[in-house]
Amino acid sequence: MRIVIAEDSVLLLDGLTRLLAAEGHGVRGFRTADELVRAMTRPGAELPDLLITDVRMPPSHTDEGLRAAVHLRSLHPELSVLVLSQYVEQRYASELFAAGARGLGYVLKDRVADVDEFLDAVARVAGGGTVVDPEVVSQILARSRSTGLDTLTPREHEVLALMAEGRSNAAIADRLVVGLAAVEKHVTNILTKLGLPPDADDHRRVLAVLRWLDLNGARS
Repeated sequence: MRIVIAEDSVLLLDGLTRLLAAEGHGVRGFRTADELVRAMTRPGAELPDLLITDVRMPPSHTDEGLRAAVHLRSLHPELSVLVLSQYVEQRYASELFAAGARGLGYVLKDRVADVDEFLDAVARVAGGGTVVDPEVVSQILARSRSTGLDTLTPREHEVLALMAEGRSNAAIADRLVVGLAAVEKHVTNILTKLGLPPDADDHRRVLAVLRWLDLNGARS
C-alpha cells in the first residue's frame, strides 16, 4: 500500500515508517499538517491508500492533524484515515466520524506498541473498515452519565464496546464466546435503551453510537 504519515515526533515517525516499510508498504512522512495538506492537494498529487495522522500537531499542538484529515477527507471521501492520539479526545473522535465511518479509525498511540494490533488496524481501515480503540470506547463510556448508559448490563457494555470497534455480530460472538442469537439480542437491547433504531450496517451502528455518545457528553 501507499501510506502517508503526519506525525511531528521524529522518533515515532521514524518507527512507524520502518515498521510499515518492513511490511512492504511505501511510506511518506510529514511533520506538520500544513506540509501534509500542501503535498496532497497539489495538482497531480496521487491519493494514498491510507493516511495516518496525529491529532495534535504544530504550530499550536491542538487539532491541526485532525482538521487536516477532515479537510482532505472532504476533498476525497474515499481516502482512508487512521488517527493516532496520545489521549482520548471525545469530541475529536465524534468529529472524525461525523461524515461517515467507512475507512476510518481512532487508535491510541500506546496501541502502536502492540505491533500485530496496529498492523491489523492499518489493514482494516485501509480496506474500508472501522477501527475504534477499545480504550477510547471504555473511557467515553466511563465519562458519560446518561440514564441510557446506566441501564446497560455489564455484558451489554462489553458488546457496545465491540460494536464501536466496528465488529460484526458474528465477530462479537466469537470474541465473547457466546452464541450469535445472544449477541443479536444484546445489540437490540442496547440500541433500544439508547434510543437508537436497530440497523444491520456495522458502520452506521458505529456512527450512531459515537454520535449519541458525543451528544450525551455535551449534555453532561
